[in-house]
Amino acid sequence: MLRKLLVGLWMLLLCAAISVLFWQNEFKYSLPTPVPKNYHDIAMGSKIDLKCCSTDTRPVFIHFFNPDCPCSRFNIPHVSGLIKKYGDQVNFKIVVLNKLKNFTIEEIQEKFDAKIPVYFDEGIAKSCGVFSTPQAVIIDNSGDLYYRGNYNKTRYCTNADSNYAQMAIDALLKQTKTPSFDALALRAYGCSLPKCTK
Repeated sequence: MLRKLLVGLWMLLLCAAISVLFWQNEFKYSLPTPVPKNYHDIAMGSKIDLKCCSTDTRPVFIHFFNPDCPCSRFNIPHVSGLIKKYGDQVNFKIVVLNKLKNFTIEEIQEKFDAKIPVYFDEGIAKSCGVFSTPQAVIIDNSGDLYYRGNYNKTRYCTNADSNYAQMAIDALLKQTKTPSFDALALRAYGCSLPKCTK
């Protein structure tokens, strides 16, 4: 009887540990990122005045990235692919949002295999209405916010039918009407700012 009780307790402890690991590594990132209390929404079409983009004559794509956020790490190959595919038509920039560790520009560029500008300015996120990572922001040639949202409905960026950021780039470059996206494209998912933790 004692042996059965011990085995039962062991199995219960094991199930609890698995549940906690599943929550920490998967499920919590499928929920929308909580909107901060002091959040100021920036509407689509708003003029975005950023020093980092003042000399750009092409559309600007800003990737908000935290190397410690699992969602950000999972989409590195996808973002690298966008940089390679559209780098001659769009000015890509990376904004690193992480208060826990110091990263160098070279470390970030190496992760994406791209020599593009890297910034560590949290004010850029505030100016664009970004409060989680990873997020994509596209600013059109006029300096207006064209897109702010997710890359894909899956954090692994494996669903080609929901490559939202890529769809927005394509629509902007073709100068077609801004595509209409579902809530999964525009509601922030991932790691919260400022420390990029949930």
